[in-house]
Amino acid sequence: MNRTTLSLIAGATALAAVTGFAAVSAPDPEAAGQRTGAAATLPVERTGLLCPRPSTSDLAETTYTSFTPVTEGADGKGTAVLRSAAQQSAPDENENEDAEGEDEKDGETTEKGDKDAAKDDKADRPVLQLKEPGKPVSAEADGADAPALVGTADGRFASGWTAQQTTEVAAGTGRGLQGVACSAADTQFWFPGASTDDSRTDYIHLTNPDDSAAVVDIELYGKDGELETTVGEGITVKPRSAEPVLLSTLTAEKQTDVTVHVVVRSGRVGAAVQALDDETGGDWLPASADPSGRLVLPGIPKDAKAVRLVAFTPGDADVDLKVRLAAPSGLITPAGNETLHLKGGMTAAFDLGELTRGEAGSLVLTAPDGSVPVVAAVRVLRGEEGKQESAFIPAARPIETRATALDNTAKGTTLSVTAPEGGAEIKVTASAGTEGGTPQTKTYSIKSGTTQDIEAPVPAGLKGGYALTVETRSGGPVYASRTLASTEGGVPYFTVQPLPDDRGMVAVPDASEDLSVLQR
Repeated sequence: MNRTTLSLIAGATALAAVTGFAAVSAPDPEAAGQRTGAAATLPVERTGLLCPRPSTSDLAETTYTSFTPVTEGADGKGTAVLRSAAQQSAPDENENEDAEGEDEKDGETTEKGDKDAAKDDKADRPVLQLKEPGKPVSAEADGADAPALVGTADGRFASGWTAQQTTEVAAGTGRGLQGVACSAADTQFWFPGASTDDSRTDYIHLTNPDDSAAVVDIELYGKDGELETTVGEGITVKPRSAEPVLLSTLTAEKQTDVTVHVVVRSGRVGAAVQALDDETGGDWLPASADPSGRLVLPGIPKDAKAVRLVAFTPGDADVDLKVRLAAPSGLITPAGNETLHLKGGMTAAFDLGELTRGEAGSLVLTAPDGSVPVVAAVRVLRGEEGKQESAFIPAARPIETRATALDNTAKGTTLSVTAPEGGAEIKVTASAGTEGGTPQTKTYSIKSGTTQDIEAPVPAGLKGGYALTVETRSGGPVYASRTLASTEGGVPYFTVQPLPDDRGMVAVPDASEDLSVLQR
């Protein structure tokens, strides 16, 4: 092996270490269109996703969906598999004791070895496994037994791999439509918008994909600062398992608006908050984008009856946030909410009322000079009093190259796109359906400072659900979210998911470049 090849593999290894699950391998320079002295952008070759346990309700009906878009230059082989986290848990030390022997209760000899082998075979079966890029697959699970999922994709399935779980709960606390995109493991998360109030039942779901235990600290911040917690430090999440933690058990303080900070001491986890309300249903609250002096919360439904903004700034510095709404006509300042004052280390909430007033909208929050970092999310209500449903939209990351939303239907799907800083052109592709259909593609121009609910394409001859993939073509930055909606018993069920970049591509330095920067 020559020195040039060694240098290139060293760079790829460094990139894999930095990105966690994501990994790349030494490319074929000719196939990648690589130029001497320039970085090549290549598909990642390995990635992982984690899906929290969907529900504790016996009335829950859950659909899992998995999809990888067709990616030019991806490997010709590979797999994408999601399995139950419980099935992948490390076996109990006593699980296989007395694998053979007599069943004293029945007085018969039982072939326990054969039964255990059959059980292991069933446990090893994937919940979802992709067959080809460009075509989503789905699976259904009913009741409270639907599991958390842990999965990996490699080769041709790794670049842009996306998974989603959508749950409908017919009655009880949290009734309505709950959706969440499965996410990668990480070591830190912020969740503004949670609650420990008596009317709410909020869980932080922690999922560990690795073969060793993870140790997690959970910090809670209310209106007066950090809340005193009893068992929030040193929570152990067993290898390849999921752990739901009820937030109200961590503190005796009852507060309507709480910011949750998850810090992983050792290992890594996936994390999401499930926020359930006695009166207004519930949904998943994904993690906010990293603390920043500029935040975008995309895709507030145009028929929102109430919008409540919850924001938090770490540290001691106060900040006056400038608030603007990116509407179809451009950026406007909501009357009476031009600026919002945040005290350092304290969670603040602001009722913005019927903010969108019948038009698509996205919130743009800006700190002076971007000097004070902030995290934020909004809680949205739709429907009339007594028949309302809620959902959450956290501050989102921009779509740098490509993002995908799953489990779409011909009716009830709204794709909302905003370009707050400059005009942009995007391409939207509707995949084949899970049970049939032909992909369709359209391009759109998004004017600077606006939000548009675009008429997204639908696969021809659609059967089942389908994926919508958004690709940036020029301009930007671009932010997007997808809303799923239906009506049950006069209640407007809905769920909103921001579309983060799928991070399916990675820049690999040319062999002649200095790779020391990757070792910082």
